[in-house]
Amino acid sequence: MVVGERPHPLTSDLADVVGRLRQNTVELRSMGRASGSGVIWRSDGLIVTSAHVVAGAGPARPGAQVVLADRRHFPATLVACDRELDLALLSVEARDLPAALIGDSDRLRAGELVLAVGHPFGLVGAVVTGVVHAAPAPGRHAGPRWVQADLRLAPGNSGGPMADAGGRVVGVNAMIVGRLALAVPSRVVETFAMRCAPR
Repeated sequence: MVVGERPHPLTSDLADVVGRLRQNTVELRSMGRASGSGVIWRSDGLIVTSAHVVAGAGPARPGAQVVLADRRHFPATLVACDRELDLALLSVEARDLPAALIGDSDRLRAGELVLAVGHPFGLVGAVVTGVVHAAPAPGRHAGPRWVQADLRLAPGNSGGPMADAGGRVVGVNAMIVGRLALAVPSRVVETFAMRCAPR
């Protein structure tokens, strides 16, 4: 007979964090096919993703769709795109969306636990965990440009959140290099969003 036991508090807390992150993460679809993930940055419909996820999007290529965690679909408008930063802003006609909590990437330290949520291979809301290997040092031009972590990402994770153990988004996942996940630091993302988002 299997005897049920209460989950360890850490396990329960982590499950709660994952549940919130899934609400903050959207699926991006183009031409009816999944193309990547995104993060609800503001409750008024502003969404951050990777520039390479929306490559080619624009008025001449309509049809980009944002799918929320509750499976509602919205047509998306490309607001801004910076290929050098590998960041893009999308807007949808929706309000009171579950915006992500934004953390401070400058406070990250090597060895911290991080999580990623995304939609790889059609798996909606898939979760992976790992630890930070390196993060940009505050006020320094030398050192890593990306938040680097040993997260096992796959196509479909791009544009989704990298978050700390408290569920605060500390980066936007961009690529895998040498088995390490690289994410654009949240400080860079926030600066980009404030500069380019409509007021």
